[in-house]
Amino acid sequence: MANLERRVSLTKRGLVSLGALVAVVAVPAAAQEPPPPGTTTKATQAANKSVAERLSLEEQTDFENARRGFLARIEGDAIRDPQGRVIWPTKDYAAFAGAAPESVNPSLWRQAQLVNMQGLFEVMDGIYQVRGYDISVMTVIRGQAGWIVVDPLLSAETAAAAMDLVNARLGKRPVTGVIYSHSHADHFGGVRGVIDEADARARGVPIIAPNGFTAATVAENLMAGNAMTRRAELMFGNHLPINEQGQVSIGLGPGLSSGTIGLIQPTEELGKGVTQRIIDGIVFDFVDAGETEAPAEFMFYLPQFNALCTTEVVTTTMHNALTPRGARIRDLARWSEVIDEVLQAYGKSNVVFASHGWPTWGADNVAEHLRSQRDTYRYVHDQTLRMMNQGQTMVEIAEQIDETTDQQKHFATRGYYGTMNHNSKAVYQAYMGWWDGVPANYFSYPAEERGKRFVAAMGGMDRLLAEGRRAFDAADYRWSADVFNNAVFSEPGNQQARAWLAASYEQLGFQAESGAWRAYFLSAAHELRQPKAASGKIDFGNAGLLGGVPSAQLFRSLSVRYNPAKLAREPFTVAFVFPGEIIEVEVNRQVAFARTVAAAPDNAGAVLTIARPDFDALILRRASLADLLGDGRATLSGDAGALGAYFGALETPTPGFNVVEP
Repeated sequence: MANLERRVSLTKRGLVSLGALVAVVAVPAAAQEPPPPGTTTKATQAANKSVAERLSLEEQTDFENARRGFLARIEGDAIRDPQGRVIWPTKDYAAFAGAAPESVNPSLWRQAQLVNMQGLFEVMDGIYQVRGYDISVMTVIRGQAGWIVVDPLLSAETAAAAMDLVNARLGKRPVTGVIYSHSHADHFGGVRGVIDEADARARGVPIIAPNGFTAATVAENLMAGNAMTRRAELMFGNHLPINEQGQVSIGLGPGLSSGTIGLIQPTEELGKGVTQRIIDGIVFDFVDAGETEAPAEFMFYLPQFNALCTTEVVTTTMHNALTPRGARIRDLARWSEVIDEVLQAYGKSNVVFASHGWPTWGADNVAEHLRSQRDTYRYVHDQTLRMMNQGQTMVEIAEQIDETTDQQKHFATRGYYGTMNHNSKAVYQAYMGWWDGVPANYFSYPAEERGKRFVAAMGGMDRLLAEGRRAFDAADYRWSADVFNNAVFSEPGNQQARAWLAASYEQLGFQAESGAWRAYFLSAAHELRQPKAASGKIDFGNAGLLGGVPSAQLFRSLSVRYNPAKLAREPFTVAFVFPGEIIEVEVNRQVAFARTVAAAPDNAGAVLTIARPDFDALILRRASLADLLGDGRATLSGDAGALGAYFGALETPTPGFNVVEP
């Protein structure tokens, strides 16, 4: 009875399928073929209907706030690059209206309608936001002489279009300050679309970032960038159609633009605590929020406006403690404490706005918005540890942790991006690691080996497929996905197993309240049904990004590409002489260890003298060493073989590697 009650509770929260209620009931022989792609089963229809019945989805305050202050929108059906390639399909994201279709969780549909609202909006006189043209929101603040740009989106093309809209509607002004709120690419990647680097340096434009920004940016976007990019393709639904059968929203924002990502090095990384700066006549009180939503992050208060910007620490959804694309685990206790800090200091602000979602106006509403988010993150943290200290495992806790009273009335705390299930698991992992303490799980088989043994234990593939079909017909999509996943990892070419696994994933996606969950499940179904699309909607391999990375950080990212097995000679040292700096790399049988030095070592096997932009082109394979040496843009002394051995041992990351199949 207790198990049945738990299943009922989980179903009410929209976290599992209705099949958990009927899994214990005998069902007739299962269908031999899965439903056609895009089919919404009766169980999924019932699950989504139950969400609509228990939530006040017609509540209009969020819609009123999201529409408030509308000034203008970008005309046309898309934002394109100079070659005509679509960077942002404006028309597609504007298409979500009316009642939720059967294939979308109605709570997520409501969120999609809100985050997909497009245009330039006035937060208050002097503060404006461009929303609905990327996953993030760009804020512009009117200074004494120009615009201060906060978080210039992910791509240069969308950022440029946003800036054009601002200048056309509000009057053309130069950019007199740039603020990167944190180390995620959608908050700095479009900077070269709003300001030219040479112009910024010439005019002394401050580019402000939080403590540890550069190191955190390199670690995430270059060192682990390839793996994160691959999983981000699934999490953000990069290859899904933008419609009711595919991507509708990521919950945090509409989706990812597909333009050019760049970086201009900050002129200042702020310290810990509260730091005050005056930028173009505007006073900013920056509040350090590192190790919350990002390793390097801040919020800020504007005394002249009595306005608080919570960047991505407090938005219009519960966030991820551990994002599905992969990242360092976020500290939910620290997160709640930082929110409380700004609540106590700035909770009487006239307005709170962020770099995702829409603002909240009125001091009482601002305080309640901050408090409810604070308590949601702290609840997940504290209740996970409470149950952990009772001896329950990560998965057991995630199955039991219930939604809060705030989540039942404050839509901004619901799991449109992060979820209670994933966040509680992240808290457990932060304290206890990936292992649940069960010996059988400590040294278990990889998925392919486990799949083969699972098939054998079930009595062969035919019996396994029959069990999966029965689970699917019982609407127990979690179990059917598990069963069919073992079949696919045992026999990747088994088309029946692939089709049924895709159908299971699809129903889980159609029911998901989290946009990230929906995109991941539907993307997995898409990849199982047809060959993977070309990888790389997010492109970190470009000169505009590398040009903003300090040399020491760049070589740290190259070190994770070093494969000692490919070293074809005895250990040696090479040096790279750039204008104003020298990097020495000690290459041995274990590591390629780089350090900044005052002079090239006398025992260096080779010394390459080159400008950084040319070196960037070399490692991006847009120029050859022979060409650079031939036209005098580089000089080499010592043994060219040593340099060749170093480069030869650097692996090129594999884009588009398999995730949902072996």
